[in-house]
Amino acid sequence: MKRLTCPVNGIRDIAEFQYLGPFRSTSPEDAAALTEHLFYAPNPIGPMIEWWRHRPTNTVFLAERHTATDHVLRTWLPGTAEPQEGKTQNG
Repeated sequence: MKRLTCPVNGIRDIAEFQYLGPFRSTSPEDAAALTEHLFYAPNPIGPMIEWWRHRPTNTVFLAERHTATDHVLRTWLPGTAEPQEGKTQNG
């Protein structure tokens, strides 16, 4: 069974979570850049930062996940100074 660590609620079954997409920090200025920003998400091989939501508590957080191995490296709440490493577990 695959598990993911919510920074607030601890280790939980993956079925309790919703994937919200990749973290993107840009804010486009023109219509063409906005279209690309909204409809073309990056799909790299390697570590990627993504938005996740713990459904029962509606906690939205960031997770760094390796896209090739599906291993979650760390999770943290937005706005915290440093992500906490070693707080995730895949089963």
